[in-house]
Amino acid sequence: MDMGVGGMTCASCVGRVERVLKKMPGVQEVSVNLATESARVMFAGDLSTAQVARAIRDAGYEPRDVDGSRASDLEAEKAYRNKEKLDFYLVLLGLALSLPLVLPMIGDLGGQHWMLPAAWQLVLATPVQFGLGWRFYKAGWHGLKGGTGNMELLVAVGTTAGWWLSTWLWWQAPAGQMVHLYYEGSAVVITLVMLGKWLETRAKRETSSAIRALHQLRPESAHLLPDGLRRTEMMDVAVAELLVGDAVLVRPGERFPADGVVTQGQTQADESMLTGESLPVVKQMGDVITGGTLNGDGVVQVQVTAVGGQSTLARIIDLVQDAQAGKAPVQRLVDRVASVFVPVVLLIGLLTGGVWWWLGVGLEAALIHAVSVLVIACPCALGLATPAAIMAGTGVAARYGILIKDPQVLEMAHQVDVIAFDKTGTLTQGQPRLREWQRASTQGPDGFSPQGEVGDAPLYLAAHLQLNSEHPLGRAVVAAAKAERASWPSLQEAGWGDWVLDDVHAVAGKGTEAICRHTPTMAAQVLRLGSVRWMDELGFSISTTVRAHIHTQQAHGATVSVLALGSEVLAWFAFADEPKPNAAAAVAELKARGWRVVMISGDNQGAALAVAAQVGIDKADVMADVLPADKAAAVMALRANGQHKVAMVGDGINDAPALAAADVGMAMNHPQGGGTDVALHAAGITLMRGDPLMVAQALDIARRTVAKIRQNLFWAFAYNVAGIPLAALGLLSPVVAGAAMAFSSVSVVTNALLLRRWRP
Repeated sequence: MDMGVGGMTCASCVGRVERVLKKMPGVQEVSVNLATESARVMFAGDLSTAQVARAIRDAGYEPRDVDGSRASDLEAEKAYRNKEKLDFYLVLLGLALSLPLVLPMIGDLGGQHWMLPAAWQLVLATPVQFGLGWRFYKAGWHGLKGGTGNMELLVAVGTTAGWWLSTWLWWQAPAGQMVHLYYEGSAVVITLVMLGKWLETRAKRETSSAIRALHQLRPESAHLLPDGLRRTEMMDVAVAELLVGDAVLVRPGERFPADGVVTQGQTQADESMLTGESLPVVKQMGDVITGGTLNGDGVVQVQVTAVGGQSTLARIIDLVQDAQAGKAPVQRLVDRVASVFVPVVLLIGLLTGGVWWWLGVGLEAALIHAVSVLVIACPCALGLATPAAIMAGTGVAARYGILIKDPQVLEMAHQVDVIAFDKTGTLTQGQPRLREWQRASTQGPDGFSPQGEVGDAPLYLAAHLQLNSEHPLGRAVVAAAKAERASWPSLQEAGWGDWVLDDVHAVAGKGTEAICRHTPTMAAQVLRLGSVRWMDELGFSISTTVRAHIHTQQAHGATVSVLALGSEVLAWFAFADEPKPNAAAAVAELKARGWRVVMISGDNQGAALAVAAQVGIDKADVMADVLPADKAAAVMALRANGQHKVAMVGDGINDAPALAAADVGMAMNHPQGGGTDVALHAAGITLMRGDPLMVAQALDIARRTVAKIRQNLFWAFAYNVAGIPLAALGLLSPVVAGAAMAFSSVSVVTNALLLRRWRP
C-alpha cells in the first residue's frame, strides 16, 4: 500500500512516521521517502487505507491518497502548485517583516550606528515568530508527543529562546535606555528556513519530473470503432473505459491510447519517451503498439491487448515509482543516525549554553551560542541526500529507456566487474532465418510415408509443428514455409494424407514435440524438432553424411535443428542469426572500461564461437551448449563465491533464472513484446530497447548516481560536523547558522539535479 505523507521536513520525520506505522498490527515492513513524501507499507492480513491515514495524521503529518489516474495527477499537480505559490508569498512576507530588523546590521557595516525602537522590533518580529513560525511549533510538538525530535523542534526551541531573550532584555532595561536585542536573529532564521524549504520543494519537484512526464503520456480519450452489434458508429470514450479486444482508431499526431496490435494501416511511432529511441519506428499490420507512444503521419486501427494497470506504460510508471520510493542500504544507516541526532543536538545545545555561562560571558551570549547550535544542526540535508539522487538518477535513466527496479540495484551495479551476455536476441538480432535445409531420407518411416513425391513435405511438417511457437527458430521455419507457397498448405496438401498433430508442446532448451495420429488402427508416433544434442540424448541414429553436413553448418556459425518422427530422422535445418549492429561496439566499449565480457549460450560451440568472433568476445570467455536451467549455475560460477560481481544480460524470455542469479540482472525488452513481463519482474534493470550499447549506459548512470549519493552524504555530514563545533565555539551567529542550514538542503538537492544533465 502506498500513501502520501505531507509535512515531513527532515530525516527525523521519516523515522517518526516509520516507527508509528510499524506498530500497526500486521505491518511487516515500512519504507518512508522524504524526497517523494510517500510511505510504502507491506502488511499481512486486513489493513485499510483509512487506518494507515489515521496513524499518519495522529503522528502529526498529513496523509494523502495516492491514485494513478490522470485526473488525480492533474489535481495533485494543481494543489502542489497552489501550495508552492502560497509558501512563496509567505516567504516574501517574512522577508518584508525581517528586512527592517536587519537594516541596522547592514548600517553597522557602513559605519552607521542606529537601531529601531524596541517596540517596533517586537511588532515586526512577533508575527514572524508566532505566525509564520507556527508550523514549526506544531510539527515540533507532534514530534515531542511521539517521543522524538525533528528539524522543527530545533528551529522552534532556538528561535523562541532568542525571542524571549530579547523581550526579557527589553523588559529589564531602564526606561529610555537602548539595549541590543536579538529579534532580528529569530525572525531572519525562520524566514531563511522557510526560504530554504521553498527552494528545496521546487528542487525536489524537478527530481520527480520523469514520473510526471510519464503520467502525461496517457491520453484522456480514444476513438472506439463500432463492433457491428451494439455500436454502429465510432464514438469517443475515456481511455479508462477501454476493454481488451476493443478496436480503436488512431489519427496522425495522436497518442496511442493503450497497448495493442496494428490491424489496419501503416504508420510510424515516436517511442522516444519510453525507450529513448530517437528515430520513429515503422508500424505495420501485426506490429505491437505501446500505449502512450506518439502516432506519426498514418491513420491506423489498433486492437487493444492490455489496459489499465496491465499496460506497459503503467508498469513502467510503477517500476520507476518503486525505485524512487525504495531505500538504498546506505540510507537505512543514515536513518538510524538521524533517529538519535536531534536528541544529541539538543544536549549539545544545552551544554554549549551551560559552558559559556559557566565561563562568565553572561546569560545573553551563552543563549545566543546555544541557539546557533540548534539552528545549524537541523538534519534536513541528511534526509534528502540519498532519495534526491535516486529520484534524479532513476528518472533520467527512465527517460532514455533504462528502468531501474530498486536502489539496491544501483549500489550493486556500481561494483560489477563481469558482464555476461546471452547470445540469441541479446547480441544477435533474435530473428534467425532458415539458411538451408535438407532431407535426411527420401522415404518416411514405416506407416508414415508421404503420398507421392516427398518434395518439401518435411519443411511443411516442421512448420505445422511450430505454427504457434514463439521461439525465434520456430518462427523462422514458419516464415520459410510461407515463402515457399503463397497459400499456407494443410498437411494433406503437403503430402501427409490425413495425419494430424496433437499435444504440441515445447521441451525447455531442447525443442518441440507432438503426437502424430493417422487412423485408429495405426499407432501414434512422436514428432520432434530440436537440437542435435537432444537427438543424441534420445539415441537417434544420424548418418555420417548427415552429421558431416551438420558439422559444416555449425562451423560456419549456423544453429542446426533436426526433424525426427518415431525413431527415424527426416531432415535437418540450418538457421543463421546475424549480430546486432551495435553488438561489437558495445563489447569494445565494455572492455575499454575494464569489464570482462562473457557469452553464455545454449547454442552449439561452433555457432557461439562464430558470433563471439564477430562481436569481439574472447574464445576463452564463451560458454556454449548451456541449457536454460543451467545458465543460473554458470552465472554462479562466474561470481566465484562473491569474488566477482556479475551482471547478466538476457532477452527476458528464457533467461529468468540466470537474471535472478546474477548480482545485477539486465533484461532487454523483446522486439515482439513477448519478454516484457519477464523483464519487468526477473531483472533488476530493464532495457526498453534491444541495443547492447545500453548495457554500458545503464552501468554508467548507476555509477554516477551512487557517486552523487556519496557526495551528498559527505556534504550533509560535513555541514553538521563543521557547523556544530563552530556554532558551539561562538563563531557563528544564529542568522549565519540559519542561512547555512537552509543552504545545505538546497545544495544537496541541486547537486542531485545535476544528474538530469546525463546523456547516454
